[in-house]
Amino acid sequence: MELMPPLAPGPVRYERHRPETTLLYQLVERHYPDFLVALAERDRHLPAYVQEEFVSYLKCGRLEHGFLRVRCTTCHAERLVAFSCKRRGFCPSCGGRRMTESAALLVDEVLPAEPIRQWVLSVPFPLRFLFAAEPAAMGRVLAIVYRAMASALIRKAGLTRAKGQTGAVTLIQRFGSALNLNIHFHMLCLDGAYTRDNGRPHFRRVPPPTPAELDALLKEITARIARHLERRGLLIRDLESSHLTRAPGEDAALEILQGHSITYRIAVGPHEGRKAFTLQTVPANERTTTPFLANHGGFSLHAGVAVRGGDKKTLERLCRYITRPALAEGRLSLTPQGRVRYTLKTPYRDGTTHVVFAPLDFIARLAALVPKPRVHLTRYHGVFAPHSRWRAQITPAGRGSGARAVDTRTPAERHRAMSWAQRLKRVFKLDLSSCEGCGGQVRVIACLEDPLVIGKILAHLETRRRVLAGEGRRPEVRGPPPGTLKLR
Repeated sequence: MELMPPLAPGPVRYERHRPETTLLYQLVERHYPDFLVALAERDRHLPAYVQEEFVSYLKCGRLEHGFLRVRCTTCHAERLVAFSCKRRGFCPSCGGRRMTESAALLVDEVLPAEPIRQWVLSVPFPLRFLFAAEPAAMGRVLAIVYRAMASALIRKAGLTRAKGQTGAVTLIQRFGSALNLNIHFHMLCLDGAYTRDNGRPHFRRVPPPTPAELDALLKEITARIARHLERRGLLIRDLESSHLTRAPGEDAALEILQGHSITYRIAVGPHEGRKAFTLQTVPANERTTTPFLANHGGFSLHAGVAVRGGDKKTLERLCRYITRPALAEGRLSLTPQGRVRYTLKTPYRDGTTHVVFAPLDFIARLAALVPKPRVHLTRYHGVFAPHSRWRAQITPAGRGSGARAVDTRTPAERHRAMSWAQRLKRVFKLDLSSCEGCGGQVRVIACLEDPLVIGKILAHLETRRRVLAGEGRRPEVRGPPPGTLKLR
């Protein structure tokens, strides 16, 4: 698996993000109203939280909707910082912010300096739809998956559940490389288990899983999931097959879009229900055996990526990879016919390198990616769980039950996210806490939300920009008033 490469060294200057110049923003601004009309014609309506996602995205990063004034305390140079939408669906800017914050939190405060292995579990299409429609069912299935994996790791370490514990952090990804709805689990698991030695945690590392162990573990996971779904009345079995049964929910229009997205089909327009159009621009590859990969009944389990203990740089790159935004603007383009073309990160085995959408179907793909509110996409298990008695002794932050020291910070300080300057400095080595011109300290001096005041400031800045660029009319030069000039 290819992780995000390290950034190239060199000087970096800050330039304000202008979302209105991006193709994604222009597509949403132009076609989202038409998409709502197309749904209304068929008596379909998006849930309020999905509509709010689009409306907030169109305001994200736009100075017209509010900003901070930032000034250097030495030379008084100013900069404007626009507000962000802070949404979790498809906004690349806010997704990048969340990626940086999540990776920094995991590396600095959660994951210890022990070997970490990434386990990726993909599920069949029906389960993806169930997880999208019923997040509570997804949480219960994830708990089943972790218990099976933890039991296997503890047994392999020569321990029992009474004497040993392991842990994992799960990042729930909702997207595939073709902008399809693909809910799957990225689990950062300890590559071993902890036991107590004289009251202190002692880590026992285990060797990588063998093909036989992967196959056995995946079969155990699928059997447990099937039994759970059957007990809850969601899985019906007969002599020939088994299938999920579920009544339509309240968000029927969104569920239709999600179903088409999961199965790579067109969601709106005259070709609704047909397979999405793809481009094959490279030769097809023959199916090869992938190491550390098991497949069974539509499930797949991959465990081929591991990080050595103490390798924080590689671990942070891995964390950024699995918390990355759903959409990469650099892979988005338009065809000469005005259709939306999206480049796959890695070609499919059949040679597919691009997927092509009609503009309205592209908006439908974005709508399907929006998660329900108040559904956590990061889950902590085992020794990393909030109430684990091991957590305070294992995590770098040392917080949890039986913490090593008293945390004197207020709740607001403990939960405060990284500032915009801290995020840019961590990822791009760009220090915005100091002035680019004189090196002085930069401070926020005002928060502007009044549309009238915002309009006056932006009009003044635009006039000043035009004058400096030679586009506007400069004031005429005039001398002093008559009778005031005295020559000696």
